[in-house]
Amino acid sequence: MRHNFGIAPYAVQECTVLYGERSHTSGPRPRLEDVHPNSLRAKTANHLMIRNFPPPAVVRWKSLDGTALEAEVDIGEIFKDELVVHNTPRHEASERTPMVNPDVIMEINDRRINIYMNAFISLKQARIPGNQHSDYRSEPVLAWSRTY
Repeated sequence: MRHNFGIAPYAVQECTVLYGERSHTSGPRPRLEDVHPNSLRAKTANHLMIRNFPPPAVVRWKSLDGTALEAEVDIGEIFKDELVVHNTPRHEASERTPMVNPDVIMEINDRRINIYMNAFISLKQARIPGNQHSDYRSEPVLAWSRTY
């Protein structure tokens, strides 16, 4: 299995995440509530095709109040069963869901880190009757959270 990875920083002065031999950085970011309400839902991964699972992510950031924080987040431990995390009821999911790598999104939000998985799940029926382009679900699902 492979996955994609991205960060979604909010309410930080700066942040750096090292994961899968790649550094992800961000400068000052506003609070989530000060950004568009769908910004987290619309976040996608920009580090693609990571083989499961590299060493833990090293996260260094300054919270909104300027406190320097550091954490190691073991993505492999969070998803140790290597199953796709989603909220689609089994009876609604199509057997023809394409094998698309799920996105793992790390939200760094002031003093909290949340890990989400966002996977493309084909549906047996369209969510919106008559709209053939609504036959899937793709939404971030919270898999892990910790406050520092």
